[in-house]
Amino acid sequence: MQTQAQKIRLLDSHTVNQIAAGEVVERPASVVKELVENALDAGASRVAIRLDQSGRRLIEVADDGAGMDLAEIQLAIQRHATSKIRTAADLAQAATLGFRGEALPSIASVSVMSISSAEDDGVRSVVEVEAGEVREPTREPGSRGTTVRVEDLFFNTPARLKFLRTDATELAACVEVVSKYAVARPDVAFRLSHGSIEVVETTGSGDPLTALAEVWGRDVAKALAPLDTFNGTARVRGFVSPPHFTKPNRNFQWIFVNGRPVRSRTIIAALDQAFRSLTPERRYPVAILDIRVDPAQVDVNVSPTKSEVRFHQSGAIFDAVRRSVREGLLAVGMVPNAEGLAAANLALVELRGVNPGDSPLQPGQAGVATLPTGFGVERLGAAREPSLEIESRTMPDMLRGLRVLAQIADTFIIAENDDALLIVDQHVAHERVLYEMLRRVRGSAAIEVQPLLTPETLQVDKRSAELLEEKLDELKAVGFELDRFGSDTFLVRTVPAVVRNRNPMQVLRDLVDELVDGGGQGCLVPTRDEVYILCACKMAVKAGDKLGIPEMERLLRDLAETENPYLCPHGRPITIVMPKSDIRRRFKR
Repeated sequence: MQTQAQKIRLLDSHTVNQIAAGEVVERPASVVKELVENALDAGASRVAIRLDQSGRRLIEVADDGAGMDLAEIQLAIQRHATSKIRTAADLAQAATLGFRGEALPSIASVSVMSISSAEDDGVRSVVEVEAGEVREPTREPGSRGTTVRVEDLFFNTPARLKFLRTDATELAACVEVVSKYAVARPDVAFRLSHGSIEVVETTGSGDPLTALAEVWGRDVAKALAPLDTFNGTARVRGFVSPPHFTKPNRNFQWIFVNGRPVRSRTIIAALDQAFRSLTPERRYPVAILDIRVDPAQVDVNVSPTKSEVRFHQSGAIFDAVRRSVREGLLAVGMVPNAEGLAAANLALVELRGVNPGDSPLQPGQAGVATLPTGFGVERLGAAREPSLEIESRTMPDMLRGLRVLAQIADTFIIAENDDALLIVDQHVAHERVLYEMLRRVRGSAAIEVQPLLTPETLQVDKRSAELLEEKLDELKAVGFELDRFGSDTFLVRTVPAVVRNRNPMQVLRDLVDELVDGGGQGCLVPTRDEVYILCACKMAVKAGDKLGIPEMERLLRDLAETENPYLCPHGRPITIVMPKSDIRRRFKR
């Protein structure tokens, strides 16, 4: 198909603004971010954010900052109009959060926006913009400061509206934005309300640890060690958790450069290296890191959202972060010697609720599936020798003459039957058993639960609380019954009996951490089946857990009765088999 060549032409200002909006305004949280940054750049000491329908219907940000007169408001809604810089050379020294002059016109092009502002108490100037069209300004009584109302976001771009996620996910993203600035600016009082509910509220006391406690909760805040070091290039301040206090994802690692929330591979790599050999695999420390560096040594103009930065001396930044974290942990005795490391390992065992030498899996424990099917195994050396290939056997074949021989590295079960030697990964085997048990009881008989004599409290950060609210039914289906008790606290009334020999609250905390992150899929709220997969993973015995012979035998028999004993729910292989005939042949018997 041939197309007629088009003449080059200038785009109209409204189209230009909508294109810019595609870069700057991705979702309600993007609007909240830009407006909060403007408030902070204006010198506000109090910032109040109101949302309706998770920001789809209304986003209002009110501050007590410097304010603007009518002429400045009219300039502010034009592209690339800003008070932050005057020339390109100023970009090298930009110390404000905003400087591009794109946010307000971009937001105005995809919403109904009004700006009410005044430099002194008395009368405010009001300018309204609908889909980029500016209306006649008006006046209203008001105090010094600025209030920006954004209504019906994306009403004129339905394709953008269609790609927004669930209300819980969009609200959680807004909560995270406000929470990060509340931590970065403890001297500013923040209040975020959603409808009639106060979601985030900080006092603006100026104390960083107090702000952290108001956002993440007291339990997290009091567990952290303070950091404050300078290596000649950068000053690193903040807080970090001890090696035994970790999370299953990086949601609790917030990084700021000169007070700006950013993403930085350099800083994450330095944090990981500082904790190398101190934390378990796939566990991450909690960290708040604020890196102060000469603005001329960092490029913040990498993307329209200003969320990424580049350092001119990345090696020096890496060294500053790594050294600061290590020295901070050493200062409070959190980096142990060999003797201390053994004590830390013991503390980890106790934290999981398992005593050394005890078995976390008891005979007769709830959770045995009763669906006998084939028991598939992967043969040892299949990648190298054609004669050793994947083979499927019936359950009676695999259980005939079954005898558990030993446990290797407290991780692998060694067993034999009449035909083969078996090597089983205990964690993924138990994960498969639990997953099928949880899935089997869905919609039928309830899972066996253990009521708590006195309900325990689970405190989470503000963002997690909103996402967790949406998953309470799924958690109840797997045995955890929770009730909302305040803005960031839940009462735990029952726990599943299947974790009676592990610390159920630790299992629940790990489960919540991953659930609110969409089971590792960004901010997407996981499906019920994904909830079951996460629950099975968290409840299952772990690599390093000691098992007795009866427990290992029961686990293998339970595994043989599952629908899919080939792979765990994540797709990892469960069993390797060495046929005795192959072993004899190797020894030339």
